[in-house]
Amino acid sequence: MSNENASTQYRQPAQQGGSPRETEGRALMEAARRLAMVKDHPGDTAALVDTVRLNWRLWTIFQSDVSDPSANLPDDIRSNMLTLCNFVDKRTVEILADPKPQSLDVLININRNIAAGLLSESATPQAAADNVTEEHHPSPLDGLTA
Repeated sequence: MSNENASTQYRQPAQQGGSPRETEGRALMEAARRLAMVKDHPGDTAALVDTVRLNWRLWTIFQSDVSDPSANLPDDIRSNMLTLCNFVDKRTVEILADPKPQSLDVLININRNIAAGLLSESATPQAAADNVTEEHHPSPLDGLTA
């Protein structure tokens, strides 16, 4: 799947309801939930690798969107997001080279913190975090493949 197609699929839930910020926040929370699940159930390296790749795909979409010159973002936010995307890229490559469940904590924390900020417009960060439970709900990540 091309990045353009993935980006289009990613944006579809926003068209169905909710703001783009809410969609991004929900996608990050869902990715964090999936990362936490594979961390808490070690032993399936293939699932860990697939989940990390899915998270990476999400961050690649963010990086593409933030890099777009037509994106209406203040320079400091653009710079900070690109720096964070670069960090996620490097950390992901390290994890894929040596897949260990305990190495997922940094990605889980980044996703949860960014999601809390994105979702804070409509809810408190804790309410946003409580919105994602262990049971599966349709998410912006459905349809994306690692």
